[in-house]
Amino acid sequence: MKISADEIASVIQQEISNFESQIDVREVGTVLEVGDGIARVHGLTGVAAGEMVEFPGGIIGLAFNLEESSVGVIILGEYLKINEGDQVKALGTLLSVPVGEAVIGRVIDPLGNPLDGKGPINSSETRPVEVIAAGVAERKPVHEPMQTGIKAVDAMTPIGRGQRELIIGDRKTGKTAIAIDAIINQKGSGVKCFYVAVGQKDSSIASVVQKLTEQGAMDFTTVIVSGASTPAPLQYIAPYAGTAMAEYFMFKGEHCLVVYDDLSKQAQAYRELSLLMRRPPGREAYPGDVFYCHSRLLERSAKLSDALGAGSITSLPIIETLEGEVSAYIPTNVISITDGQIYLQPDLFFSGVRPAMNAGISVSRVGGAAQVKAMKNVAGGLRLDLAAFRELEAFSQLGTDLDAATQSRLDRGYRMVELLKQNQYKPMGVVDQIMVIFAGTKGYLDKIPVSAVRKWEEGFLDFIHSKKKDVWDLVDQNKNNGDAMKKADHPTTKAVADALEEFGKSFRA
Repeated sequence: MKISADEIASVIQQEISNFESQIDVREVGTVLEVGDGIARVHGLTGVAAGEMVEFPGGIIGLAFNLEESSVGVIILGEYLKINEGDQVKALGTLLSVPVGEAVIGRVIDPLGNPLDGKGPINSSETRPVEVIAAGVAERKPVHEPMQTGIKAVDAMTPIGRGQRELIIGDRKTGKTAIAIDAIINQKGSGVKCFYVAVGQKDSSIASVVQKLTEQGAMDFTTVIVSGASTPAPLQYIAPYAGTAMAEYFMFKGEHCLVVYDDLSKQAQAYRELSLLMRRPPGREAYPGDVFYCHSRLLERSAKLSDALGAGSITSLPIIETLEGEVSAYIPTNVISITDGQIYLQPDLFFSGVRPAMNAGISVSRVGGAAQVKAMKNVAGGLRLDLAAFRELEAFSQLGTDLDAATQSRLDRGYRMVELLKQNQYKPMGVVDQIMVIFAGTKGYLDKIPVSAVRKWEEGFLDFIHSKKKDVWDLVDQNKNNGDAMKKADHPTTKAVADALEEFGKSFRA
């Protein structure tokens, strides 16, 4: 029996290919040095930027710097367990996190490991942490309101589904409080919420989780924790991980709200990693691409087109300023990326105006498009009126005599400021807000003493809900009618005006 050379060659080739498929041909490198959350690795010549690598003990790292003779790796875990000379394997995949219903209601770390003691997260699906944001053709204009339940915000700087509204201010001026109230207000709306805590004290995060649980908001909220004691690589990755979890629901046609608390800490973590990797420092020692770090994160918040299911991610990034320095590097970066900002002023906060929103600098670049029409009719000129009131107030402190018209504008301004104050964890429904702001702007409070305004508001809402439910229902039915609360002869406007007159008489009596 004669065997040809071709047959022998084909058999040998087949054997070789079968043999190679059994060998783990992934690249292996060696740790040259390790410390401060980063490692230099020699030998991973074919590794890609952003690819996952594995250290002994299952610790995961991320290829961060690709240099000529070594690879800079950021370590997403306990770097103290890694030693010089350890072997490092390239995994050939990008960093991914678990997504889906399994993460809702949980407290997790940026890699998706549970921190709440409620057992493992059984999710069959994962999503890459870094993806390219949806393009212009895949989006549609922001048009649905994302109600925060905060009168000052919903009236003057309305937020729409798919918008990015920055919350900016000094330490301890109530930035997190606004974001938490916005999360609590999503109860019953079907919006999934993601609270990403970056560089916060563990005790602060624990109190946020406790408050969300008390208010029944943890049922639709995921808390992603990378606290102050967490290594810088995890603080840097946390906002991207939270966004990836939200994107899963957005592409299913659902709506999400993501709070990044706060991005100043993420920028500091990124600066730390970059300087350790010997990347050149730029302004305020931040690396040159820190703008790209934030822009590629916030660009992922979008209102998708109908063809893609019309889902949305609304984001509320938080930035902490030092002594009100809004023109510092990171604040100006994030202001230019977002669609508006809510600026919280310390002196307003300490004088008891809470939320301490400065109506002059706070804006929403989506504005009335993302507002209930009745609210737009009622609060259209409110922001400018309040900004003008602050100017008048400063002028009046010079002690000059004011004419009657100026004095009446001042008096109404004081009442509006009092009316827009709101207790924490007490979000208000949009119909209640419309009626209360209508009362203030149309002068129904002008005869009420400033000190009694809060009492008046409480009494009026109680009166509406207990004795005038038909008026409340009428406003609710017509809240998206362009003429409601705008034209004095509209039935809705008349009904609210009559209810205000009736309550005003009993309240003064």
